[in-house]
Amino acid sequence: MALSTLPGLQQSHDEKLRRGEVLVSTRPHTPHGGAVTATAYLPMSREELWEQLTNYSRWTDFFPDICHSEVIDEVSPSCRRLTQKATKNFLVLNVEVEIQLRAHEVKGKAIVFELESDSSSFNDFSAELQLKDFHHGTQLSYSVQATSKIPIPALFVQQAMKLDLPLNMRHLRSVLLDAEAA
Repeated sequence: MALSTLPGLQQSHDEKLRRGEVLVSTRPHTPHGGAVTATAYLPMSREELWEQLTNYSRWTDFFPDICHSEVIDEVSPSCRRLTQKATKNFLVLNVEVEIQLRAHEVKGKAIVFELESDSSSFNDFSAELQLKDFHHGTQLSYSVQATSKIPIPALFVQQAMKLDLPLNMRHLRSVLLDAEAA
């Protein structure tokens, strides 16, 4: 039996999420990349959350480092091409990133992001948002894996992602709950 399936550990995990904690896990990716998953609970329905998350122009409100996000083409009803720009201070560098992605949507359940074209910033990039019914709301998991073209050791990349992703999830939750309360 896997540890995560033991009743006490699952209960602790669920309680932490309901209390508002963002749970983070990391995994190896590449010598210059990282892979991180952050999971949070939002006391809103999957349908409400889905409507917000698929409004890609609002991502500039949800994620502080993203300064531009727009749909540039609708490939199909469940696939959109996006362009996003972000700025990030990383160590002593101020990094600006522009990326083009395909967002594959599984309505109400997941959005899978794939790097669409050569990026000046990443050798590889992919991300996935998963939504699941949880308690009286939604469990949102956001997994990101990326390898920078700048040869930074994976340990530093992964540590930065491990710090940033939970902050982003907390900010997203705050923006959505403030909007819902208004």
